Amino acid sequence: MRVSPDKSFLKAGHLPSLLAAFLYFDMSFTIWVLLGPLAVQIGKLLHLDPAQKGLMIALPVLSGALLRIVAGFAVDQFGARATAIVAQIIVILGLGFAWWHGITSYHEVLALGLVLGIGGASFAIALPLASRWYPPEHQGTALGIAGAGNIGTVVTALAAPSLAIAIGIGGVFGIAAILMILTLIGFALLARNPPAYKFPQPFGRYFDVLKPADTWWFMGFYGVTFGGFVGLSAALTLYFHTVYGLTPVNAGFATAVCAFVGGSIRPFGGYLADRLGGVRVLSALYLLAAAALIVLSMGIGEFWPALAVFIVVMAAFGMGDGAVFQLIPARFGREIGTATGFVGMAGGVGGFYLASSLGVSKQLTGSYGAGFLIFAGLALLAFGGLSIVKRRWRADFTAAAIDGVPVRV
Repeated sequence: MRVSPDKSFLKAGHLPSLLAAFLYFDMSFTIWVLLGPLAVQIGKLLHLDPAQKGLMIALPVLSGALLRIVAGFAVDQFGARATAIVAQIIVILGLGFAWWHGITSYHEVLALGLVLGIGGASFAIALPLASRWYPPEHQGTALGIAGAGNIGTVVTALAAPSLAIAIGIGGVFGIAAILMILTLIGFALLARNPPAYKFPQPFGRYFDVLKPADTWWFMGFYGVTFGGFVGLSAALTLYFHTVYGLTPVNAGFATAVCAFVGGSIRPFGGYLADRLGGVRVLSALYLLAAAALIVLSMGIGEFWPALAVFIVVMAAFGMGDGAVFQLIPARFGREIGTATGFVGMAGGVGGFYLASSLGVSKQLTGSYGAGFLIFAGLALLAFGGLSIVKRRWRADFTAAAIDGVPVRV
C-alpha cells in the first residue's frame, strides 16, 4: 500500500541535497540579476541611454539562458554536484575581479554581465539534482522547492541599491563574492549526486532531446512563465524609478515585493499542478498574466495600483514556473538534465526579450506599453498552444507513468 504523497515526501528523497539545490539556486539568482537593481546608479555613472540600460540588465539573462545548455550537458556528463562547484568558482572569480578592478566603462559592465549569466545557468544544475532524488508523485513539490531559489532576486532588489550608496558599486560586487564563497562551502557539504545518476553518453546524442515536438512546446511555455518572471525582476527597479520617480532604494523595495511573490509562490504552483493537473493550472495562469499585462500596457497613473497589478503578474508567472516543471519529468526521464538545459535556456531567452524590449520600447516610443502588450500576446499564444497539446499529453503522460505512478496532467 502506497503512503499518501503528503505524508511520504519527507522520506521520499534526500533532504540535504534538496536544501543544497535551493541554497545554490537562491544565491545564484541573487547574483544573476545583480545589474538590474544597480541599473539606475550604473546608468548615471556611465551616462547610458534607455536602450543601453535595457541591454545591460538583459545580457546576463541571455548569457544564463545559453549557458543552461552547457550546464545541462555537464550535469549528465559529470553530475550535478561537480558542475555546480565549478560554476560557482567561476562566478566568484568574476565578482572578485570586478571588486578589485572596478567598473569604468559600458563594455566592462557587459563583460561582467556575461559572467553573471553563469548564475542563471544554475537552473539546469539545481533542478536535475532535486528531481533525480524524488519519485514522480513528488516532482511538482520537490522542483517547486528547489526552484523557489529564484526568490534570491528579492535579496538583490532589497540590498543592492542601498549597499551601492553606502559602500559603492564595487563594494556590492565584493560582498556578493563573499556570499558566493559561503554558499559554495555549504553546497559542497550538503549535496550528493542521486543514485540514479546517468552515465555519460556520446555528445551527439544530447541533441536528440530536441527531436520530439514536446521539447519545443515546453521551451515555448517556459519562455513565457520564467521569461516573464526574470525579465521583470531585472527591469522593474529601473521601471519604477523612471515612470513613478521612486528613488533607487525605494524602487528596489518595490521590485523586491514583486520578486518575493513570484519566487515564493512557485512551490504552490507545483503543488496545485500535482493535485489539479499541470495543464489546467498553467492554462488559467497564462490568461491571468495576459490580462494583467494588457492593463499595464495601457499605463497606470498611480504607483500603488500599478504595484498591485505587477504582483498579480509575478504571482502568475511564478506559479506557472512550478506548473511547467510538474509536467517535464513526466515526459523526460533519463534525459531530464539535458531537457532542463534546453527548456531553461528558452526561459532565459524570454527574460532577455522582455527586459531588453522594454528598454527599446521606451527609447523608440517614450513608453513601456508596447513591450508589455507584446508579451501579453505571447502569453495568449502559450495558452493556445496548451489547448492544442493537452489532450495528447493527458493520454501519453499518464500512460508513461514512472514506476507505476501516474502524473496528473
